[in-house]
Amino acid sequence: MIPLRDTIPASRVAWVTRGLLAANLAAFALELRSGAQLEVLLRRFGVVPAHWLVGEPADFLAWPGLFLTLVTSQFLHGGFLHLGSNLLYLWIFADNVEDRLGHARFLTLYLGSGIAAALAQLIVTPSSTLPLVGASGAIAGVLGAYLLMFPRARILTLVPLGFLWDTVEIPAAMFLGFWFLLQWLYGLTTIGQVADLGGVAFWAHIGGFVTGMASAVVLRRRRTRWG
Repeated sequence: MIPLRDTIPASRVAWVTRGLLAANLAAFALELRSGAQLEVLLRRFGVVPAHWLVGEPADFLAWPGLFLTLVTSQFLHGGFLHLGSNLLYLWIFADNVEDRLGHARFLTLYLGSGIAAALAQLIVTPSSTLPLVGASGAIAGVLGAYLLMFPRARILTLVPLGFLWDTVEIPAAMFLGFWFLLQWLYGLTTIGQVADLGGVAFWAHIGGFVTGMASAVVLRRRRTRWG
């Protein structure tokens, strides 16, 4: 299922959302220009779980730089499809959450969810040497907040019907609930994996989604009705 748009119009310009879209595009352009240094770039600014392992006290000296990667990793992507799918979800769902929370609160939710997402994946795969990159954990936080704020919204969705595709309006609660269920089920299959298989960081999605829901409750504006 591919979301196309929602049915909730925003009442003001989502400047932070637009800024995040631009920042992700700019970072990806930098990746494209890095050429042979791309792997170095991803390992320097992505989250590499194995780098957090502490074998001796001196390893703690690397942690200030590692904490910075919890933010920088959110703006890097592994390819056009990775970038495009993330920005599509950001464009559809983020403007309404920003409209409801306000610019500063929304940015706090977005970055905080991204940080929590990376930490969740780090806990599940602590010895992985592959860099974790992408905005999907932060965007998962936006989805979690959207689910609480606009459960009765409808999402115009492109749905496969055999060899054909059709558009269907799906309630946001159903669309996002199904999305989270998939992340949970797929995440369970990755527990205990030893090899660095790469692919989707499902536990980052789960951690970001739950954090986004919790943040929406904490950061919501007073006297605001949800629905």
